[in-house]
Amino acid sequence: MSQNFQPGDFLVFQLEAGFALLRLLAIDDEDDEKTWHLAAYDDYYLDVETAEAAIGSGTSFRTSQPHLALTTRAFESTQVAKIANISLAETEIAPLAKWRSDTNREISDKSIRLLLGLR
Repeated sequence: MSQNFQPGDFLVFQLEAGFALLRLLAIDDEDDEKTWHLAAYDDYYLDVETAEAAIGSGTSFRTSQPHLALTTRAFESTQVAKIANISLAETEIAPLAKWRSDTNREISDKSIRLLLGLR
């Protein structure tokens, strides 16, 4: 991936009839293996400009998945583009902190589309 992703990034990806948003919560790098931590939203948009406007307006988004941990392979299997970066609130990173404290942490190798039930 040629983009330089950072925590707080809003990422957009295309569906058949529109676009959906993800939020990058963190990137862990242990033993040269990255884990991508994302939140996913229920909101869908007809175009990228509408998604950007929603982010810029301070709209609150309905969260479908507050935390997903993906391998690099899984993360890269869906093409995403960064459209904004806004600092994360404590409430947004709380699910990540809970995952990190769990001894049975799971990291998925499935694409974000499969994890969200999208095709």
